[in-house]
Amino acid sequence: MLLELRVQNLLLIESAELSLDPGLNVITGETGAGKTVLAQALDMLLGGKPARGLLRPGAEEAYVEGVFAGADSLAADSDLADLHERVGLDGQEVVLARRITADGRSRAYVHGRSASAPDLRAIGTRLLSFYGQHEHRRLTLASAQLEVLDSFCGRRHLQARAEYERLWTSARRLEQELEQLRDRVGARERDLDLLEFELHEIEQAAPDEAEEERLEAERSRLASVETLRQSVLGATAALEPGGEGDVTEGVLSLLSRASAELASSRGVDAALDRLADRAAAMAYEAEDIARELRDYESSLQADPGRLEQLDERLAAFGRLKRKHGGSIAEVLAHAERCREEHARLSNAEETTARLESELDTALAELDRAAAKLSAERRKVASKLEREVRGELASLAMAEASFEVVVGEREHVEGAGALERLGPKGADSVEMVIAPNPGVAAGRLREIASGGELSRVMLALMSIATGAGGASTVVFDEVDAGVGGNTARAVGERLRTLARHRQVICITHLPQVASLAARHFRVVKRASADAGVARTDVERLDHSGLVAELCRMLGADSADGTVRRHAERLLEAA
Repeated sequence: MLLELRVQNLLLIESAELSLDPGLNVITGETGAGKTVLAQALDMLLGGKPARGLLRPGAEEAYVEGVFAGADSLAADSDLADLHERVGLDGQEVVLARRITADGRSRAYVHGRSASAPDLRAIGTRLLSFYGQHEHRRLTLASAQLEVLDSFCGRRHLQARAEYERLWTSARRLEQELEQLRDRVGARERDLDLLEFELHEIEQAAPDEAEEERLEAERSRLASVETLRQSVLGATAALEPGGEGDVTEGVLSLLSRASAELASSRGVDAALDRLADRAAAMAYEAEDIARELRDYESSLQADPGRLEQLDERLAAFGRLKRKHGGSIAEVLAHAERCREEHARLSNAEETTARLESELDTALAELDRAAAKLSAERRKVASKLEREVRGELASLAMAEASFEVVVGEREHVEGAGALERLGPKGADSVEMVIAPNPGVAAGRLREIASGGELSRVMLALMSIATGAGGASTVVFDEVDAGVGGNTARAVGERLRTLARHRQVICITHLPQVASLAARHFRVVKRASADAGVARTDVERLDHSGLVAELCRMLGADSADGTVRRHAERLLEAA
């Protein structure tokens, strides 16, 4: 549902904000006041191409924004998975926006993030269907006409189609896997050689994360062996001088003498005995440190070729990491993938035969399911024709002919079975209409005007539950060329339709406007300084609505007779 529509600097509209309700929302105003600007704003939110000259004179840019409820259903739509990942479609609302600059450039946004016009189209057409004289006429698309017919076929048919779609997706997955395998089989020997080479290289090196850590620590120690030796020798000399002719006393000698001096007085004073014990312990510790330093210094006399061995081993690890992901863990994971792919290619004939058998079974099942869908569509098409013609008669198109043609879907000659069948069955649906007698019938997309298209859609949606798909439907020109009782009939059908979804209708008919749950009036005001005229969009209260209905009836609200007529229209609603 469209919750809010904001428009800035679009033609005559300097700034407008509409807060819309569920049910029937009506937009009225004098001819030329700017109602069409709102239709153009909605069309832009559906990814439509902005027309030239849309900016309000003097403005640097125009901006249109729509806030929609129902984002949760978008996040669950698998066809929007990529878009969901890029812009995020979580939450209860989704915000679509379009910005047009003075140089004619256009930018699209979803949730404030940069997007493209096709992104807006993918999201917008799932939230809002537009029927009128603008680009996005869902009914003119063959896929939309198929949706209408399937919806009219009823719940059981829709369940059967959902099962067909599941089967088609499964068969498509099998076909893609088979195609990939066949492509690989053509270069199997080369690929097997490459896999075996990479596996041999990894297995021969036998990389291990713990070993790499140990080797790096050892290499770091050996690379600094001279620095370590000097440190050890200096510390040992400080503890225990031993050079020839050296008469300097070291720490160990001094601590031993101190311990001996204190020991000579042991047993006289307990406090001094404790200090003597500590001095003796320090002497023992110093002696132990000196011994370990000598042992450590001896270990530094290791094989001088060890550093070269470490460098070679670590270089082998480095080559593998650069080729296969940057870490030993990634190298090992790549080796496992190589083993799996090697096994798959080694058994390619058996795998191909199995997949071909599974695909043949799936296609046979699909053929049977598609035949059932086709039979139901052809059976119901004639009933839909009769009911639509009846509805059109009450919508001032009594002499229109209407036919639903169910045929085979178009596909490239020589295409595979899945291409012939298609994700929704083997059928195409084309609605054919002759709006007036004596005029050759033609496809709806080529024959119907904006108003006729709107009324055909209104007729279809009145009898086909779920037709149109989106939760918000916009009708522009639905009242073109009608009046009197027909106008009332149009209004009643719009209100009935609005019980199940949000309807926005741009209308000139007071009979339609009187039935709205929320009413907006578009008013063009002359500029006080003789500059550019400005269009305002106002939400009407009861008194304003009565005045607007009087205007639509062709009189001033001061006319008592017309005012009573307007009030009776509202009472009858």
